[in-house]
Amino acid sequence: MLERCRAAKAYVDCYRVSYESPTSLAEFIEAFYSSPIFKLERGILGLVLPKGASDKDAHALGQGQTTRFAIWKVEERNGTEILLITGRTRSWLMVGPQTESNERGVTLLFGSAVFQPSGSGGGMGLPFNALLGFHKLYSKALLASAVSRLPAVHAQTRMESGDSH
Repeated sequence: MLERCRAAKAYVDCYRVSYESPTSLAEFIEAFYSSPIFKLERGILGLVLPKGASDKDAHALGQGQTTRFAIWKVEERNGTEILLITGRTRSWLMVGPQTESNERGVTLLFGSAVFQPSGSGGGMGLPFNALLGFHKLYSKALLASAVSRLPAVHAQTRMESGDSH
């Protein structure tokens, strides 16, 4: 999904982390959008826009019960990936197979795509260029925050399924 954005000449980045436990896309989505750092973003969005979101909304998005989350709309989703859109920006999450020696775990990927403004003549513009360094740091922090939230999401999933292990 993210590769199609790159092919369409968007700015694309992708960050990955190995995670030691089996994790579904639904769990990753919920952990990502209910992580401590993303909650700050949700809070700011809730103050300036009428479209806030809660942990319950993050759970619903993860479970495929909604196609909207705050300012984002699901553009595409399959069993291992989700691509959300807002304006010229896309956010992408993927759960892939483990690439290291721990075969039980997964690779978690988070990426962004930003399309050029129409009539830009091929450039992304000064605001984009000025904020790019912050965006990269923030993206890494978001992924790390999602990973820190996964144990709680796993525990909740086990409780909901009646599995106490």
